[in-house]
Amino acid sequence: MTSTQETADPRLRPPDDDDRIAHYVRKEDIVRANVEGVPVRALCGKKWIPNRDPKGLPVCPVCQRIMDNVRNRGAN
Repeated sequence: MTSTQETADPRLRPPDDDDRIAHYVRKEDIVRANVEGVPVRALCGKKWIPNRDPKGLPVCPVCQRIMDNVRNRGAN
């Protein structure tokens, strides 16, 4: 994935305290967070410092909807 813009409506963001879901984040941001310990911002707008592997977690529905829209635009 290349660069993204924050397009999510803030009212649709998942609760900040819900760490049981995986979010879509730019790969470069994940690498930087792992090296420098800086926060990342997901497509849905959630900002946090990742500290665990998201494999096996359900995907954030807001992130998924945004990613689906991005993929659909690229397919046309």
